[in-house]
Amino acid sequence: MTAPLRIGNASGFYGDRFDALREMLTGGELDVLTGDYLAELTMLILARDRLKDPSAGYARTFLRQLEECLGLAHERGVKIVANAGGLNPAGLAGAVRELAGRLGVPVRVAHVEGDDLTARYPGSLAAHAYLGGFGIAACLREGADVVVTGRVTDAALVTGPAAAHFGWAETEYDRLAGAVVAGHVLECGTQATGGNYAFFGERPPGDLLRPGFPLAELREDGSSVITKHPGTGGFVDAGTVTAQLLYETGGARYAGPDVTARLDTVRLTQDGPDRVRIDGVRGEAPPPTLKVGLNRLGGFRNEVVFVLTGLDVEAKADLVKEQMTGALATSPPAETRWDLVRTDRPDADTEETASALLRLVVRDPGQEAVGRSLSGAAIELALASYPGFHVMAPPGKGAPYGVFEDVYVPHGSVDHVAVLHDGRRIPVGPPHDTAALADVPEPEPPEVPEPLEPGPARRAPLGLIAGARSGDKGGNANVGVWARDDDAWRWLAHELTVERFRELIPEAAALPVTRHVLPRLRALNFVVESLLGEGVAAQARFDPQAKALGEWLRSRHLDIPEALL
Repeated sequence: MTAPLRIGNASGFYGDRFDALREMLTGGELDVLTGDYLAELTMLILARDRLKDPSAGYARTFLRQLEECLGLAHERGVKIVANAGGLNPAGLAGAVRELAGRLGVPVRVAHVEGDDLTARYPGSLAAHAYLGGFGIAACLREGADVVVTGRVTDAALVTGPAAAHFGWAETEYDRLAGAVVAGHVLECGTQATGGNYAFFGERPPGDLLRPGFPLAELREDGSSVITKHPGTGGFVDAGTVTAQLLYETGGARYAGPDVTARLDTVRLTQDGPDRVRIDGVRGEAPPPTLKVGLNRLGGFRNEVVFVLTGLDVEAKADLVKEQMTGALATSPPAETRWDLVRTDRPDADTEETASALLRLVVRDPGQEAVGRSLSGAAIELALASYPGFHVMAPPGKGAPYGVFEDVYVPHGSVDHVAVLHDGRRIPVGPPHDTAALADVPEPEPPEVPEPLEPGPARRAPLGLIAGARSGDKGGNANVGVWARDDDAWRWLAHELTVERFRELIPEAAALPVTRHVLPRLRALNFVVESLLGEGVAAQARFDPQAKALGEWLRSRHLDIPEALL
């Protein structure tokens, strides 16, 4: 039997722990080390960098990490695959070659390009197709030691090395789907090893001070074991893996450019301490189109946070709102939003806990309407408004904000190319077979056993019996909710309907909400459309990436059978 391919992760986002690359290279055996540096917001940040400097557009921290670790990776025979190329993978590849020459490390550096479609979308700052893993595979098959890419799917960082190592064909969908699932677990780094975990309070405090980064032992049949290096912090169990599987996903069909993975077929098994086996994953032909993420400038925004202390909080809020509305009437911004956050407590023993926050956010296509006019109106109230008037910080001149949307193009309309260390260019063709994406019929909810028939119940937070993890996809948010045993799952599947979800999350009451049932994971996944407006860069709500939406849901109270508590 072919030995497993050990693929590790050393970055879940641009700005992740700098020394993770060294930690992963020195902590244990690895064959491939990946790094995910890109997110929707990151592409906008890199696009703005490129406006100032056409040679920019890639993750500079990756280059600094390699300066410390490229020789170490070469000595240990570890291939490095990262999407740190961002908007300029060719530029990063050239910079890595220059670095390798200066360090005297004889590595072959390749890159993947073809994702950049900005020229096709006038007015966009960045428009990039999500490519699959076969460009990465082509680079590795031709002997590359370092592969940098632009926009690929996060899971492609794993499917590419796996396809190259095991010689998978593009139609081996079950194997590719298994690699996609492993890649999705790895992509956000320490979120798979206890970071941001719903039940973190059950672990000894020292466990989560510095979680280790995850790795997958991937086998030729597509199955894998998720684990971490010995002696590193954090932990890996079925719960941490389930949480990450639900993160930023939708229905049972998890579509990508190489394969559509069926999340409803995933089977998790504890395989020893800090080891979770993933198998049973089924795959299908990918959809006929590629997703393209478009980032453009949406306008300008500004905000002021007024501090309201002590008595009459709502009356104070009404006064300042009326004053600001009048002051801005001559040049009103296109969009004005007020939010009163009641952080105050009665008879508080500190001024901070006696204070509420009134947040004003304005947006407009032009900077002037959210700049000086807002700043002047707010500051002029300093001696003429509610008692105790002050603000968290003086308003600035207004800052640009971005808007994200996704569109879809046929596979064949994108020139996916592997560019090798010697300059050769290998075209990566579209998939031979595709299948239009369709929802999986919702399975019947599990039967409710005798102990959970109507009986004593207690009003309690949902989070006592269920975990959750939430995130963003453009303007939509997802909340994955899972139970840790069969009894809790049977109750959860019946109780947490779309209607109940809307009751618990009033923000979603008027929005389209879809519930997806994943029985093998004992999980429900809710997708809330348009909750995040035009995406994270537009900052339409208090939590613009819905990172804490799941924790809000877990904090809501409902009647839970005492047998489960």
